[in-house]
Amino acid sequence: MSLERGVFTVSFDFELVFGSRDLVTDLGPLRAAARVTRERVFGPLVDAFVSRGMVATWATVGHLFLRGAARSGGALHPDVVPPTHAWRPDWLADVPDGDEQSAPEFYARSLVERLRDAGQEVGSHSFSHPVFGDPGCSAAVADSELARCVKEAAALGVTLRSFVFPRNIPGHVALLAKHGFTVWRPDETAWYRQPPVPAAVGRALHLVDVARAGAPPTVLPYRDDHGLVCLPASATFLPRDGVRRWIPLQRRVKRSIRGLDAAARARRVFHLYFHPINFATEPGPMLAALGQVLDHAARLRDAGKIEVRPMRDAPALLYALTSPPSSPRSARS
Repeated sequence: MSLERGVFTVSFDFELVFGSRDLVTDLGPLRAAARVTRERVFGPLVDAFVSRGMVATWATVGHLFLRGAARSGGALHPDVVPPTHAWRPDWLADVPDGDEQSAPEFYARSLVERLRDAGQEVGSHSFSHPVFGDPGCSAAVADSELARCVKEAAALGVTLRSFVFPRNIPGHVALLAKHGFTVWRPDETAWYRQPPVPAAVGRALHLVDVARAGAPPTVLPYRDDHGLVCLPASATFLPRDGVRRWIPLQRRVKRSIRGLDAAARARRVFHLYFHPINFATEPGPMLAALGQVLDHAARLRDAGKIEVRPMRDAPALLYALTSPPSSPRSARS
């Protein structure tokens, strides 16, 4: 089972501080990284795709759509039901009143406008990044989060079609269709990312896989039990912080190129994803390394061996399969 030609899809988890603000007690370093992302990563990253005629999917936290916000009666966003996560019960307490000038790590409407104007796909990563699959995120929480995302996007003339679950932990999936979404991204399909492999073991094996530039899996879209199209991730472009800095950048490049070549040969999808804030540690080298991957993709595209398609095109890709898979198992074989 295959497509007419291979496909390269890139999706970003565009969060600034929202991706991990609930996991830290000191927001200082995270805010600093978010500012670097705005000033030294975001623009060059957009240009890297536009200059090559490529469209990526920017799964954007809905709070970044805002020019600013102020508390009313003690609540920052009264229309959004807050989650009751055990590790952060007062969910929005650390989000400041303000605007894009006073709190640019929390508000980023101008950046979303640039994505829209550059022809990139603006997708959704929830409104405030609660973990949908955690018991603290009820259906009411998820429903209000999705509704606010759709509302803010519509105000910018953007129709949301693609969704990425915070921390790649799905929950309340059926609500996506209610709010007009058609595609979502399941986690990487590598065997060490799947149960019953313990998470800590999976992370260690992932580092080994990147260090040896192991070829990541290619995927095919499939339809889930709710009628939504799933386009699983193939691999992430590993950041350079912590122990990961000891893995040479060229291993990341080689691994991604092997994924692209595999997609071209098998006429399947290589779906690369990452977080722009992960480039803040070493913006120049990380952007240059990704540029090598995009250049290889452009060569394959220009040779007619692959197409570069955003997540929103996954339903069309599924339709193009001669006998579409009906389950993740058959889609990932």
